[in-house]
Amino acid sequence: MAGDPYKELGVSRGASADEIKKAFRKLAKELHPDKNPGNREADERFKRVTAAFDLLGDAEKRAKFDRGEIDADGREQFRGFGGGGRGGPGGSPFGQGGAQRGGFENIDLDELFGGMFGGGGRPGQRGGFSARGADVKATLEISLEDSIAGATRRIQFSDGRTLDVTIPKGAADGQVIRLRGQGAPGASGRSEAGDALITLKIAPHPVFQRDGADLTMDLPVSLPDAVLGGKVPVRTPEGAVNMTIPPGSNSGKVLRLKGRGAFVGARRGDLLAKLMILLPDGEHEGLTRLARQMREKGAYRP
Repeated sequence: MAGDPYKELGVSRGASADEIKKAFRKLAKELHPDKNPGNREADERFKRVTAAFDLLGDAEKRAKFDRGEIDADGREQFRGFGGGGRGGPGGSPFGQGGAQRGGFENIDLDELFGGMFGGGGRPGQRGGFSARGADVKATLEISLEDSIAGATRRIQFSDGRTLDVTIPKGAADGQVIRLRGQGAPGASGRSEAGDALITLKIAPHPVFQRDGADLTMDLPVSLPDAVLGGKVPVRTPEGAVNMTIPPGSNSGKVLRLKGRGAFVGARRGDLLAKLMILLPDGEHEGLTRLARQMREKGAYRP
């Protein structure tokens, strides 16, 4: 997103959680892709608004952002791997008075200093000091569709570096991907670099809700399709498919599309569509006449 999430949602920094939620719901309805087919600008704004709510709707993330510990994309702020650090020329993260926190919240200090005192240790140590570079951590937000089908997404670190991250099929929320050798450099040019640890965060979806491995959704259907039955298009994570609506279906009836849900481990769940019968806007003469006749004859009482 790389912007101000408060501005994206149109709220002040002092806004309450309810105000943030109301602002998101209003914008999500206006910008939803189903209401703006083919509108790339609306689609991009919808993604930014969703990302902003994912950050500000989480009290812990919001507090970290307000303190400057993470940026608008949820990436933790650190100085980078070389150049521009607080240690002055050469980009060392250490100042004159020893180790400083500035920009090092994401580095495992225990790993960095663990072998410095008292011998022992890991490959790459010399004289009791671990020459291996430190691991760095970042968070990558992905869509529900990416977590199901897999994808390649690019992440940018605060030092300007970008990395392409391969999202495996069936990725889980909170899953950590290790990119070997992409962390901080070692103590010398010949030492082994650390790794980059990328935590995946699945963004909230405007249509689907997760229930374990299953996905649930509301499916609007017309009165004729509900009464007479028929085939209606249903959105799935892989695209639209036709679903058969049985004759005489009521609102609240749940229909199942097997194998169209999310993953839990290697098992994929189903997509559960709850029917919502929608009447046409405005007054419909034939429908109004039929309803009056049924009322007069007492032919239907739910």
